Amino acid sequence: MNEKSIKVNGVNMRWLEKGTGPTVVFIHGIPTTPDLWRHVIPEITNKRRIAWEMVGYGASVEEGRNRNISVGNQAAWLASWLEALKLDKVTLVGHDLGGGVAQIIAALMPEKVQGLVLVNSISYDSWPIPRVKAVRALGTVAERLPNTAIRIIMQAFMQEGHVNKQNAEESLEKYWKHYEHLNAAEAFMRQMRFLDVKDTLAISGKLPDIKIPTRIVWGAADNFQPVKYGNRLARDLRAPIDRIEGGKHFVPVDFPKHVARAVEEVLKEQVFARQ
Repeated sequence: MNEKSIKVNGVNMRWLEKGTGPTVVFIHGIPTTPDLWRHVIPEITNKRRIAWEMVGYGASVEEGRNRNISVGNQAAWLASWLEALKLDKVTLVGHDLGGGVAQIIAALMPEKVQGLVLVNSISYDSWPIPRVKAVRALGTVAERLPNTAIRIIMQAFMQEGHVNKQNAEESLEKYWKHYEHLNAAEAFMRQMRFLDVKDTLAISGKLPDIKIPTRIVWGAADNFQPVKYGNRLARDLRAPIDRIEGGKHFVPVDFPKHVARAVEEVLKEQVFARQ
């Protein structure tokens, strides 16, 4: 994967990129980074695969300082980045918060999107999850926690969201490297502070109007985003759902072939629609 960056409207945006062909843009969530897609991208060939980094996350943490890094604003930044790169009619693949970003763009800027894959995505009133609300309520107290404590909290989050310890530990190392030399508590509190359910509620009524090839992929044992929301998205978007029994939250790492298959199905459906 090639690491790239560009400044758009004063905001430095970073992404990882590989290949050529139809463009697929992958959007991660909290507390992950573009490395979330590390096992999915190799499963997809003959495509331009781009893993975009949300502003204020991962290697872009400092870019989020003194900015409102809400899901709604992430969608606006992604849209401006697509314009800067002259990317039209892309396929969006979103996990967790990234799924919310993808929904907003598909609902409000349909001219930019020709396919959609949502993986254990936030939606409707499914978020912020209770534990995030509890940590956020601590305010400045939480911001003073040492990095050792934040790492332990993140480790527990990874272990609960993955199907096995090995994947959880691998993910922890991939994501934590961006925070270990920062005030991690401050960075994570900033991310949580701007989580606002209004961002998805505002477009939930527009979801049935989205008429592009779509797939839903969901770990049915997800304690963070219950599968009932995946079922609701499938109904509103008239999309098949790949319900992974025993799968938890971080499906792109634990079940990459399922996500890759959904992407390939959406791309094939686009070709049939043009014929």
